[in-house]
Amino acid sequence: MSTPDTRKALWQIHFCVLLWGVTAILGKLITLPALPLVWWRMLLVVAMLALLPRVWRGLRTLPLRLVAGYAGIGALVALHWLTFYGAVKLANASVAATCIALAPVFTSIIEPWVAKRPFQLRELAFGLAVLPGVALVVGGVPDGMRLGVLIGALSALLVAVFGSLNKRMVSHADPLTVTALELGAGTLTLTLLAPLMPYLLPALASPLWIVPDLHDGILLLVLAGACTLLPFALALVALRHLSAYTVQLVTNLEPVYAVLLAVVLLREQHEVTPWFYLGVAIIVVPCSCIRCSTAASACSILKSSEHPKRATSPIERVRALRGSSRHRLSAAANARPVHPAGPARSAAYARVPCAGALNGTVVPVPARQSSAWRAIP
Repeated sequence: MSTPDTRKALWQIHFCVLLWGVTAILGKLITLPALPLVWWRMLLVVAMLALLPRVWRGLRTLPLRLVAGYAGIGALVALHWLTFYGAVKLANASVAATCIALAPVFTSIIEPWVAKRPFQLRELAFGLAVLPGVALVVGGVPDGMRLGVLIGALSALLVAVFGSLNKRMVSHADPLTVTALELGAGTLTLTLLAPLMPYLLPALASPLWIVPDLHDGILLLVLAGACTLLPFALALVALRHLSAYTVQLVTNLEPVYAVLLAVVLLREQHEVTPWFYLGVAIIVVPCSCIRCSTAASACSILKSSEHPKRATSPIERVRALRGSSRHRLSAAANARPVHPAGPARSAAYARVPCAGALNGTVVPVPARQSSAWRAIP
């Protein structure tokens, strides 16, 4: 049943997804090349987070092993943003946002390997279903934009890699602390890579130390504050009242919002053919099915954990009593909070794939549903 809090949370998460879609538009409006644009964005976000005492308290409690792990993920985030905005510059915002919609396809292949779980044939089938859409997108853009499509696909691959790694590690620290650490490491990564860019990725090579003018400076502040930290805070509030399945449905609209905004604000429909938009539809629908099918399976696990099958035979009842006793002893020994519905519920939500690929921050799932944190790339 819909409540005022739920309706408000839905509006909040829609607004978050809209803001994530705006990042592609801002990337096109900012005149800086992709490398200094991403460097300034990361630096500004880290500077804002550095003003919060909570971040510094979290950093002091992190062991070096976790710091190194988060720093490595931060380097991947930096490369993802660099290639994403590189696709915006080499093609346009619509092409970059469409390429990011390929991330669930890559995730369906990479995440089982990272999480050491079996591959889901259903997810792989949905992944193959987007190939005609990719062909239409490539054929629907001018020849000069096809390098942007390739760079955008690389960006989606990086989303899948760092998103899968984030989901394994992000439960060990406060999300604001993780975001500050990862983006700080990303800033350092770009600083070190800048002299090597002409040899590693010439299409995105440019000077790093470019001071933005007033126009670019204002847009960079909007990008760092309104499109990164604001949706982060709103998502923290909204996720208290929404299920993971609902969040997945809404985040599927991110590339749709970005393409529509590009048409309205940048008039990009004149740069591509109608075949491009047909390809967008073919890509977005199967990718939405990947996310929603995984979220639906997670919800089914939740229901089965809330209503377990009753043991009928004496042997089954004895096994059930032993299992519950071990579970209580383990929980007491570890002194960690366990959801009343059991560990299956937390595991179900931990398996829901990441979304919000344009953001690159870390957001928790609702506290009433799981104690696990999930990554929003």
